[in-house]
Amino acid sequence: MTADSFRQLALGLPEVAERAHMGHPDFRVRDKIFATLAPDATWGTVKLTPDQQTAFMRADPDVFQPCSGAWGRRGATQLWLAPARAPSVQRALRAAWRNTAPKRLVQQYEAETRE
Repeated sequence: MTADSFRQLALGLPEVAERAHMGHPDFRVRDKIFATLAPDATWGTVKLTPDQQTAFMRADPDVFQPCSGAWGRRGATQLWLAPARAPSVQRALRAAWRNTAPKRLVQQYEAETRE
């Protein structure tokens, strides 16, 4: 997985915009951050729940790990791009997007993807 691939997957979700936060790219849905890329583009973060974080870490411990401190305990999850594969990153980005997007937008997206 490359930083550009991560970016394309994030921007492929509904109403996502790329901006900058503290000197590095972030991805927002309706102005709320759900994912970021590190300044050196070797890792990204996704905004998961603690339960989601645990599931992703169990499934792919070489890719996913909690961020340090309180952010990590609340579900902020770091993912290493080099060993990551697109399907798992896409699932993590979708989960983070769903956790952040307004409920109506999530319902609309899920209805459209079922059709």
